[in-house]
Amino acid sequence: MNSSRTIQIRDKAKHFGQEHIFRFWDELNDKSRRNLLEQVENIDFELMENLRNDYIINRTINHFSGELEPAPIITIPTTNTQMDKAKQAKAEGEKLLSSGKVAALLVAGGQGTRLGFDGPKGKYPAGPISSKSLFQMHAEKILALNRKYNTTIPWFIMTSEANHDETVNYFSDNKYFGLNQADIYFFTQGMIPAMDEKGLFFLEKKDHIFCNPNGHGGTLYALRDNDCLAEMKRRGIEEIFYFQVDNTLINICDPCFIGYHHLSNAEMSSKVVAKEDPHEKVGVIGKLNGKIAVIEYSDLPKDAMEARNADGKLKYIGGSIAIHMIKRAFVEQMTAGDFSLPYHVANKKINFIDENGNYVQPEKPNGFKLEMFIFDALPYTKNSVVMEIVREDEFSPIKNAEGQDSPQTAKQDLMNYYGRMMKQAGFEVDFDENGNLKGLLEISPLFALDAEELKEKLDKNFRFEGNLILE
Repeated sequence: MNSSRTIQIRDKAKHFGQEHIFRFWDELNDKSRRNLLEQVENIDFELMENLRNDYIINRTINHFSGELEPAPIITIPTTNTQMDKAKQAKAEGEKLLSSGKVAALLVAGGQGTRLGFDGPKGKYPAGPISSKSLFQMHAEKILALNRKYNTTIPWFIMTSEANHDETVNYFSDNKYFGLNQADIYFFTQGMIPAMDEKGLFFLEKKDHIFCNPNGHGGTLYALRDNDCLAEMKRRGIEEIFYFQVDNTLINICDPCFIGYHHLSNAEMSSKVVAKEDPHEKVGVIGKLNGKIAVIEYSDLPKDAMEARNADGKLKYIGGSIAIHMIKRAFVEQMTAGDFSLPYHVANKKINFIDENGNYVQPEKPNGFKLEMFIFDALPYTKNSVVMEIVREDEFSPIKNAEGQDSPQTAKQDLMNYYGRMMKQAGFEVDFDENGNLKGLLEISPLFALDAEELKEKLDKNFRFEGNLILE
């Protein structure tokens, strides 16, 4: 990089009060200087100055204010009328899948650190018997859907700087789990500098500013910046199924959900589960000032959290689980200009290099990370569908090493799901008093996607004897 460009970049950092990031310049070799300059050149200093003023210095942003009311929810069908509508929606979704108008979008930028696992979270072995990775389990579902609907569902996978290369290599080493390499698109999430209480950036190395991923809301902008939207348009994709990597029970490209969303001409739609109790730490979908929105658990007033309808059910019952349908044209509209989703700030412990070059690991939170959340796009929709699903059938994430939402609970939930699937297909299986399957069972979607397929595949005299994997 020439000297005039170097001066220009350093002057810009100084103009915004961030000249301290060059304090070790004289100690750096040419490669380290280049790395630092390239990183600084890619920082949007005007944005960071605005974020500093709004979220750290003045704290003028309030994500929850105004009139809150329940959102209309398509509940789990129980009546004939509801079941007929669900069948109609499923038929519409299947038509879109068969015509190649749906893409799958996976957010997979996380590492398995909290699980004590070294590597991308998507590589975590989640199969209850096979120990297949989360990535492989998702891939097999997409491959099974491709075969069922004689279609191609392109798969867009958002990684992070921390795990991009390892993720790409993992898919390559495993021959893309039977999928066509040309139908899988890897792209990286945007990064944003963290700031201290004065709005100053942290150096995590003498030649590198500490940055964190800009949140799952950044997915929309990453799709634009990595030409994924252009590729979707080229392929004729109209609808995008969004999901996160850690949900072992994810019903990828659920045709019923696709159909409800498309028939309503919705720009962005959401799946929800009924909250288990008023204080379950999950955001709820409601209407805030007349607009569909997710209200974070920490923002929901106690009286609203505990409010109940006349039938005794929670008034705000729809727990947000980060599963969405998004119209491609809506993403294009949201990312066309300078508009940005709002940011959320979190006070965190951030390791850094101090002015003397010492590496510091603080004992208490010393900085602020800023993220965008994808659900903050919901209030900008004209039409939005909220659809309730059965938690036990579609939502069991791996988030914690132990306890709730851990590998242990997810594997049991998967086996229980396979057991119910087998029972629905007409075969005898036993469950204990806690509703857990007696025995070990795993069914690959490549063998059967649902009970109907399972019934076709297995001999009518088949008996489950307590330990079985079907692939």
